[in-house]
Amino acid sequence: MVNQSSPVGFLLLGFSEHPRLEKVLFVVVLCSYLLTLLGNTLILLLSTLDPRLHSPMYFFLSNLSFLDLCFTTTCVPQMLLNLWGPAKTISFLGCSVQLFIFMLLGTTECILLTIMAFDRYVAVCQPLHYATIIHPGLCRQLAGVAWAIGLVQSIVQIPPTLKLPFCPHRQIDDFLCEVPSLIRLSCGDTTFNEIQLAVAGVIFLLVPLSLILVSYGFIARAVLKTNSSKGCRKAFGTCSSHLIVVTLFYSSVIAVYLQPKNPYAQERGKFFGLFYAVGTPTLNPLVYTLRNKEVKRAFWRLLRKDTDSGES
Repeated sequence: MVNQSSPVGFLLLGFSEHPRLEKVLFVVVLCSYLLTLLGNTLILLLSTLDPRLHSPMYFFLSNLSFLDLCFTTTCVPQMLLNLWGPAKTISFLGCSVQLFIFMLLGTTECILLTIMAFDRYVAVCQPLHYATIIHPGLCRQLAGVAWAIGLVQSIVQIPPTLKLPFCPHRQIDDFLCEVPSLIRLSCGDTTFNEIQLAVAGVIFLLVPLSLILVSYGFIARAVLKTNSSKGCRKAFGTCSSHLIVVTLFYSSVIAVYLQPKNPYAQERGKFFGLFYAVGTPTLNPLVYTLRNKEVKRAFWRLLRKDTDSGES
């Protein structure tokens, strides 16, 4: 058995049975990672430097961008090494750190997306009271709560997972260290861990998703009551980017963490895991920049400012 006190690491199999596919995935993951760094760094810069983006919506968006940067940097370098060469190993310490940070950031993103839905609900359904309700102090408190919940969930979930008696072959049938993969690797009784994971899935996936859907239900009702087509377009433009991000993130995470136990679901789960670890952090800034006029205007203002300073 391999336990928490053992220096022996793990083998991340990924798609090692398909070497050609791994080379293609290496290029895709590398390009996605570079786009993630560029897009999310740009959003952080714009949200910080442009005074017109100093609003609750862009405060939460900058938190999401910072989270995505940490998320991908935690796993992509290791993933690229495993995809490129024959060595698929990761140390026990490396796996533990990756597992801890992944759980922290994933839980935080679930809560943060719920908070962003609440922000959009107040903006559309309570526009006259928006500045009073969603004030800077509350924004900081809500963001702090999201990160604190992620930290607590990681502290609660990870130690029991790492204490499992892992099978001697040490082969994780995944690209990275995740709780479901390590539970499958155990040769002992995993009933407690499976119950713990299921409870966490309900609390941190299904409940936040339900709250988001309820928020958008109220938003849809408020929009349908208005007779202004301009107001409808504005509300749709305000909420559509967040809805797309929610759909991409929750669909892939639910497919990984709440999948049934069968080989087909496990193989499919690897693709979904790859997508939410690499794809969603890449697409998030694209969705917000391509569909958001304020972000695009801020970008051009920043370019013009740099051009003017260069000429002077």
